[in-house]
Amino acid sequence: MLKFITPTWPAPSQVKAYSTIRQGGYSHPPYDGFNLAEHVGDDAKAVAANRSALIQTLKMPTKPIWLKQVHGNKIVMANTEHRYSAADATFTTQPGHICVVLTADCLPVLFCNRAGTRVAAAHAGWRGLADGILETTLQHLNVPPQDILVWLGPAIGVQAFEVGDEVRQAFMDFLPSAKDAFKPSREDHWLADLYLLARQRLAHQGVTAVYGGDFCTYTDAERFYSYRRDKVTGRMASLIWFLKMMQ
Repeated sequence: MLKFITPTWPAPSQVKAYSTIRQGGYSHPPYDGFNLAEHVGDDAKAVAANRSALIQTLKMPTKPIWLKQVHGNKIVMANTEHRYSAADATFTTQPGHICVVLTADCLPVLFCNRAGTRVAAAHAGWRGLADGILETTLQHLNVPPQDILVWLGPAIGVQAFEVGDEVRQAFMDFLPSAKDAFKPSREDHWLADLYLLARQRLAHQGVTAVYGGDFCTYTDAERFYSYRRDKVTGRMASLIWFLKMMQ
């Protein structure tokens, strides 16, 4: 039986949002069991079966728009024209169109407006965060920042995410207060708080209704894949869509 993490946030009832966990599914070690990525070396039939189970279990109105994620800041509309596009976020203003990103330590970020008529999903590793993937997503949602709700899904926690000086500097060059998201670990290395970095970038754009952010993919091996922990591993999906409101 498949299990999911459902965001705890005040999104309208027509907004459907989930993050998958690794339990269940058809994949064998080291991808066990609910791997949803085609690019990690898993058996293609197992991935297809997992994706089919995802669609059926969540009663999705359409197939998700899977991306070729590249750790950048490009966003595309969630429609069939952009299936497997090289991008790290999708958005839609159409009911039933599903936005999804795949992660295994990077931060999945789900967005909706308070009316439940615009949604987006972003894949935000440190490179994407530093390059402005969240800001780009907000631009395409094109609503006032006070009308945006954000949920931060499963990502690597600060206790496990060590980076070099260049990463810290990249964030501080944009926002000096980013120094608060880094704790010294060893010479020229820092423990980075992806969740805090995302909250800072969102707050800088006026978005403060931010939820989630209390996971760690690295330390919770039972529920989550972690690339930094295992190298060869699967990917979880974080996805969002909205249904047409009844008249």
